[in-house]
Amino acid sequence: MRDDIKRPANQWIELLAEKELPAITSIASLLDKFENDDSSSIPQLSKAILHDQALSSTLLKVVNTSQYASIRKVTTVSRAAIVLGIQSVKNICLTSKILEGLLQAENLSPHVYDRLLMLMANAFYAGLLARMMVPDYSDDTQEEVYLAAMLYHIGETSFWSTGSELTDELIKQVHLPAAEFEQQCLDIIGVRFQTLSIGLAKTWNLGELLIKSLDQPHSRAVEMQSISLANRLSAAIYSPDGNRAELDKVLQDIATIMKLNRRQLTERIEQTRLLAIKLLGSYGASVLEEHIKPLPKSIDFKHYDNPAHTLRVSPEKALLLTLQELTRLTMAGTPINELLSAAVHHIAKITDFSSCAFWILSSDKSKIESRLRCDNHGQIDSFRRALSLHQTINLISLVIDKDIPILVTDVTLPKWRNYVTAEMEQFIGKGSITIAPVKIGTKIIGVISGLLSQHGRKISDEQFSQFCFIIEHLNMCLMISSHKA
Repeated sequence: MRDDIKRPANQWIELLAEKELPAITSIASLLDKFENDDSSSIPQLSKAILHDQALSSTLLKVVNTSQYASIRKVTTVSRAAIVLGIQSVKNICLTSKILEGLLQAENLSPHVYDRLLMLMANAFYAGLLARMMVPDYSDDTQEEVYLAAMLYHIGETSFWSTGSELTDELIKQVHLPAAEFEQQCLDIIGVRFQTLSIGLAKTWNLGELLIKSLDQPHSRAVEMQSISLANRLSAAIYSPDGNRAELDKVLQDIATIMKLNRRQLTERIEQTRLLAIKLLGSYGASVLEEHIKPLPKSIDFKHYDNPAHTLRVSPEKALLLTLQELTRLTMAGTPINELLSAAVHHIAKITDFSSCAFWILSSDKSKIESRLRCDNHGQIDSFRRALSLHQTINLISLVIDKDIPILVTDVTLPKWRNYVTAEMEQFIGKGSITIAPVKIGTKIIGVISGLLSQHGRKISDEQFSQFCFIIEHLNMCLMISSHKA
């Protein structure tokens, strides 16, 4: 079954469960044979786990983390099942196989890989946060809440792990608002991610609570609220830009459920974050640790709370004005060079990049050369630079070959290793960069780059989203302009 075509939900679920993630399907089927409340099945469960040496080793590592510090060191699988209960052991095994299976995904473009890691980290953190919210419930209920929260977005996470051509197509749309992105999912892959999550939950028999939380997201039951709030919180922590009101609302709702004040809740969340990092190490998923971030501080909202920005014009208003200006210029028959100049000028000012530049692709596609550059004050300079694309792979060739925008906040990350040449490293320095293709119709004529050169500052997801949105509109304007010429 090809994995690069639009298909109905049942075919997607079969593809993901049987072809892409067979190890998860196998362990889920194995664990389902053992009842959570049947202590007589502990010997059989232990024997089954011991057949997988790596899994049994991971289980013991996880059990002996600080989460179970009050327990003496556990040295056997059967002892772990007796002390923790069958449900806890099953969840640890399932979590291990899910992390392992997703991290083994191959042939992912850097942008898809980055989104996969983000979703995996957010999901794992959400599971622990949800369990944190129900401390007075039974151990089995806490485990159900953990699993449901962790797998709430398993449909989307599984999709990105496929590495199919559709992932490269859909990744271009992730900057869109949620409703628009969901529509793009339907148009491109033929199914909603929530439908995939429900289907996989049923295929793997992951429990009624997960299915109910997906079917009834607005339920007032504390368990269901905890699942939803935990996922909203982990997402808001990961990407705080523009989400201050959302974060405050989520924290207030959690504090109400747990009957804690803000300081007490903050302490609990930090304890859970540290636990998440330790557990990821035990699970052999240390690559996710850097994605488990602390609660944002005031400085993390600086770009959006800066009075200077508010007095000048809001980012949303500035974005709208830019789109209107590009549209007006297009309708007036403005030359393409002037459209490009206007776009670069507005992007630099709106996003507060150190510089924004248009690079034109040579006719033989052997090199790309900067034609104009603008700083964040709107000043255009005579910056000239050429980068070779001949028989070399770099960040710009990646953007052109894949026809996708990219955001590079750290050139030292493994996913960028093959794309950061000496030329690119010299150009970016200690900063971060975003690059997007500029097209007339389907023909790529160059790229626009946004550079934030200050050491310690990174281009935010919100800045990247604005950058991509303007360039998408610019590309539409360029196509219209070419037809008018």
